[in-house]
Amino acid sequence: MPLPRVPRGALAVALLAIAGAAGAQERAPYQVGDQRSGYTYLAPDLRQQQNDELGNQGMLWVERGAALWKAVAGSAGKSCASCHGDAATAMKGVRASYPKWNDGAGKPIDLEQRVNLCRTQQMGASAFAWESDELIAITAYVGRQSLGMPVALPPDPRLEPYRKAGEAFYNQRRGQWQLACSYCHVEQAGQHLRGDLLSQGQTNGFPIYRLLWDGMGSVQRMFRWCNEGVRAEPYDYGSDEYVGLEIYLAERGRGLPVETPAVRR
Repeated sequence: MPLPRVPRGALAVALLAIAGAAGAQERAPYQVGDQRSGYTYLAPDLRQQQNDELGNQGMLWVERGAALWKAVAGSAGKSCASCHGDAATAMKGVRASYPKWNDGAGKPIDLEQRVNLCRTQQMGASAFAWESDELIAITAYVGRQSLGMPVALPPDPRLEPYRKAGEAFYNQRRGQWQLACSYCHVEQAGQHLRGDLLSQGQTNGFPIYRLLWDGMGSVQRMFRWCNEGVRAEPYDYGSDEYVGLEIYLAERGRGLPVETPAVRR
């Protein structure tokens, strides 16, 4: 399905409005204790690109998401706005609080899964494919409403087994190279690997615009990319393993500001 489009003039107005809203709120620091956002590892030109709402290429997906928010789809004849109203109010803080427990699923789900549950259960529409422009756009738009808010999953003991599983995943050696996530993002953070500066691997900016991809991607795309990088078999999108890893990393980066859409190398 082609993404809804808005006139160029409307795009400029919308982006300027977003820029004003972003400037009006106080942003949390990019470093909280020992935890550092990937932003702090960027070269000055990339920091400037992320900060500039008119130069940040990820904002093109935010624009598309704004149109999708109001687009009617499915047998119920609803849009996201039909149930939630103004995203600036209804979605504020949502990105900062996911993944969350879902009673219907009987387990935690991430933001992408929440969007697709709304589509299939509330709108009578088909789910968006993982990494499709549509799913990236709507999650980027929803995420943007939490810009600057600190990542803080709600206290929920039901998440704890998944957080522990995510922590174990993070520290487990895997693949032909027998490397764990923690090797690069804890032990070697701040060091260079083949000319690339290793960050702490924080997830507060997703979905991100990544120069290497020449486009946007979700955090689970990054998980799969890293798994393939160490020559390990990646898990399926939406797997319990990856959702657990999301939970662990959200707790690891607690307090860092939402940067959606962040720009990364």
